[in-house]
Amino acid sequence: MTEFSTPNETAPEPGRTRRGGRTGKRNGASGFSQPAFQQIRSPFPCTPIVSDDELESIHLASLRVLSEIGLEVLHDEARAIMKEHGADVRPDTHRVHFDAELITELIAHCPSEYTLHARNPAHNLHMGGSSMIFSQIGSAPNCSDTDRGRRPGNQADFRNFIKLAQMHNIIHCIGGYPVEPIDVHPSVRHLECLRDIVTLTDKVFHVYSLGKERNQDGIEIARIARGLSREQLQDQPSCMTVINTNSPLKLDVPMMEGIIQMSSMGQAVIITPFTLAGAMAPVTIAGAVVQQNAEALAGLAFSQMVRKGAPAAYGGFTSNVDMRSGAPAFGTPEYMKAQLLGGQLARRYDIPYRSSNACAANTVDAQAAYESVFSLWGCVQSGTNFVKHAAGWLEGGLCCSYEKMMLDIDLLQMVAEFLTPLDLSPDALAVDAIRDVGPGGHFFGSPHTQARYKTAFYAPIISDWRNYESWAQAGAPTAIEHANRLWKERLAIYEEPPMDPAIREELGDFVARRIREGGAPTDF
Repeated sequence: MTEFSTPNETAPEPGRTRRGGRTGKRNGASGFSQPAFQQIRSPFPCTPIVSDDELESIHLASLRVLSEIGLEVLHDEARAIMKEHGADVRPDTHRVHFDAELITELIAHCPSEYTLHARNPAHNLHMGGSSMIFSQIGSAPNCSDTDRGRRPGNQADFRNFIKLAQMHNIIHCIGGYPVEPIDVHPSVRHLECLRDIVTLTDKVFHVYSLGKERNQDGIEIARIARGLSREQLQDQPSCMTVINTNSPLKLDVPMMEGIIQMSSMGQAVIITPFTLAGAMAPVTIAGAVVQQNAEALAGLAFSQMVRKGAPAAYGGFTSNVDMRSGAPAFGTPEYMKAQLLGGQLARRYDIPYRSSNACAANTVDAQAAYESVFSLWGCVQSGTNFVKHAAGWLEGGLCCSYEKMMLDIDLLQMVAEFLTPLDLSPDALAVDAIRDVGPGGHFFGSPHTQARYKTAFYAPIISDWRNYESWAQAGAPTAIEHANRLWKERLAIYEEPPMDPAIREELGDFVARRIREGGAPTDF
């Protein structure tokens, strides 16, 4: 059993344990159970939000932006690579223009589907097609729980969130640092964090593109963790990075370096413009998505300049701002429309699609729940393959919340259950059971019910289905209180996944050497 530090530890309330899924084995005092780790696939057709002709108008407008306006590319080597492949690169400016034919030819090399390889092969992930991948929140500067409140990110909380990601099967991979551990120096933070990630979990993980050294160190840690040669790693994507364009219309040095390093080694890059309508993009959703699409196509094309066939994904993160304050808004009708439009474009290009479970709520309340449900609804309808920030996101991404983590795990498990195809076998159609009960009877005691009742329905881990009197007698616990108790119970039974001793030693030696060398350069 692994201990963790938190004050005000509370014991489980009597009679409050519930299953957390239709199938699975109970474990721990919480009575939490969950389905086995599995790849989720959507059985439903994606929802087109515009006609084919309207979609083509967005595509053509994006190509006009690339050819007539162009993008600022701040990375010298990237511009040289672009020029070598036929882009219009002029010596007196950073502005690069791309012909439509060049973009079309290059993005055709992006694979439509591929496998992301985990340290534990049972946690390998399929990217593309009808599959869905849920990753934990990444990059929050703060964290919170109802015991200690809101606080800056630190290594102890970072490790706790990583443990929660490992032990919940619905979180398929680590999508970045769930909270930034600012008590670890930036020069070596990536080394400490990635060592924690590959020892405390055995799932696919994210490498930040914040300079060549961080990319190279992350790729090497992925190689060591899987026990591969560099040649083998090039053919087996084992980590990913998210490349955020610097909207509007700018590709900066760290992001371009990230594509060069990751794509050249065959690791996955998820090109994701962060375009807020009314701020860094036009105020109309159509205009914002035109800009998003232009920036995404440029990044995707560049990944194929670096290495044809390198795994990539089209990321959409277009939402709107509150025009009264300028603050980002998420889980809005506009966000959902942009999700659907981004997914439709990604399908046009036959490239895997990334979106996010996001909200703008400042606490785990009704707003947090309904904005997250809208975001997840948009993910399902748009055919999202990779759902980033799927669990823990609060405050527009500025905070990773323990209680929101548990709420989102429940929501994700509900989504997975909703996507599970119906059983339409003769036994499930239940004609014999209906005959046995007959008119005016009930099914509670029927053999058909008795054989299935334990796993017949999804049992939520947060919802309280007791009647009012029973609930009030138990102290009227709220959803956030239940989530608070649940995350502590879960962490108390965390077990570290096994790792080959030779790999652990090689990993430790590499990290120690890189720390002695100073890690990565910083600005201070």
